[in-house]
Amino acid sequence: MSHSPLRSRNLLVALLVVWGGGLLAQEPSPSPTPLLQSKLPLWTCKLPGGTYEVAVRSIISVSSHEYIVDGAARVTEVNIDTAGNSLVRFYYLEPLVPSSPIGLGQSAINKLQDYAKNGATRTGTEEIWEKVVKNYPTTTHAHTVEYRLETKDDLDKIFTSADTAFRLQKDTLYTVEGAAGGGPASGE
Repeated sequence: MSHSPLRSRNLLVALLVVWGGGLLAQEPSPSPTPLLQSKLPLWTCKLPGGTYEVAVRSIISVSSHEYIVDGAARVTEVNIDTAGNSLVRFYYLEPLVPSSPIGLGQSAINKLQDYAKNGATRTGTEEIWEKVVKNYPTTTHAHTVEYRLETKDDLDKIFTSADTAFRLQKDTLYTVEGAAGGGPASGE
């Protein structure tokens, strides 16, 4: 049986196409890593102590209030209640500073506060103002996530950000200065 040159060439081309196609199939092209995207609107708050994230549709209420603890500290607190089984609290804690109606009395109060501050520094208890502090069982609440903030301004911005997400039902991100990911950004 004789082969024509045209038939041999067509056979060779067909083999190269099949063989070359097999080689191409052996090396898949790299695919880009997909970004984590959600179709569910989230409120995210990035803080130096961690990140809190909740589905916006699960937020039931956003509130802010102040109270005095044991006559020694003023607490300003923002609570975000959710349909889930956990509550988040963000708070700013400051020493309660008494004031005197007369100048002489105020300078005595200021002097006593300086003594107290110096004593706390010597005993190592000044850090208590810098952390979330719990006293089991009186201040420990199951299903409660708590963050203490360094400034009242940050607390106010968290309230505004959460309230905006709640009212508009849209993705919102707030980053507290010093948290991973940069500075404050709202409404992203």
